[in-house]
Amino acid sequence: MKLPTLEEQYKALEDIHVSAFGSELIRQILLPELLGKETASILYWAGKSLARRYPLETIPDIIAFFEKAGWGTLSIVEERSDELHVELTGPLITARFALHENCTFQLEAGFLAQQIEHQKRRVAEAFEQQKKRANKVLIIIKWDRKDEINS
Repeated sequence: MKLPTLEEQYKALEDIHVSAFGSELIRQILLPELLGKETASILYWAGKSLARRYPLETIPDIIAFFEKAGWGTLSIVEERSDELHVELTGPLITARFALHENCTFQLEAGFLAQQIEHQKRRVAEAFEQQKKRANKVLIIIKWDRKDEINS
């Protein structure tokens, strides 16, 4: 069965607005119950898998994806020759920090790592740094300039 493209999904769902409550129930309650202590690492790899399914060609495309997915507002903080620092903010981020002592942003980190790997053609990985007092998450994506991807 052929999956709909990202554009088809955007178009089909653009006029439907739902509360974040349902997705947060799944993400913060159900998934940790099912996955246990492996939740964060599985979410990271799930984010990478999602990014492979929907490769994006530019940073603005990634930023738009985050907005449309309801993951928060993504902004570039700093870019170096071998790393990118991005900040994730928004009401959902603030709510997660307020409601959950042990929340994770590994789905977003994995998604970003894979998207940047795709765009830079270099093996990449991402790390999250939660800034709870500031209600934001800093995600650092690093790649090895020598570790080129050939496919």
